[in-house]
Amino acid sequence: MQQLVLDIGPAFEPDFNNFVAGPNAEAVAAVRDFAAGATREAVLYLWGEPGSGRTHLLNAASRANARLVLADDVEKLEASAQQRLFAAINAAREGAPPVLAAGRQAPAQLALREDLRTRLAWGLVYQLKPLSDTEKAAHLRDQAARRGLRLPDEVLAYLLTRLPRDLGTLNQVLEGLDRYSLATQRPLTVPLLREALERKKT
Repeated sequence: MQQLVLDIGPAFEPDFNNFVAGPNAEAVAAVRDFAAGATREAVLYLWGEPGSGRTHLLNAASRANARLVLADDVEKLEASAQQRLFAAINAAREGAPPVLAAGRQAPAQLALREDLRTRLAWGLVYQLKPLSDTEKAAHLRDQAARRGLRLPDEVLAYLLTRLPRDLGTLNQVLEGLDRYSLATQRPLTVPLLREALERKKT
């Protein structure tokens, strides 16, 4: 008989402590200092591919300093939003709250108005590089251990080769597997993983 598993786990809240820095330790430290007001820079820009952690760091910075002006996915900004971001950067250089922005490309490669591209490059600019499979595997093993869940090698390999490879998705899948394993009172195996994923689709 399947057990009822109550959804009592705390909601995932992005912060600096649960961000897996990997090769991005310098960028993470810079964003942390920026949010703490420990730098004189008026603008900091992060760029990297989807799943690189841009949004996680923006949310973490916002939790640390609610005064920050945030702009994520700047390449998607319409003309009016580009104007507001342009004005916010100019104001930040005059003492208004600093601007933390992020996008998929370096400032010079963004399809935005020229004066905004220039201003996004005025301050600190960091590329967020993707984690290696070894770093992702270490993170997932650590998260599983925190849950008291044994993560077999074959399940870990399946997660890293058959699913979206960003940590946000992988963490969500691991959380769901933990609950499904508890609900069915079965150990975590590849067949259980496939079953859980199929049930999620329906």
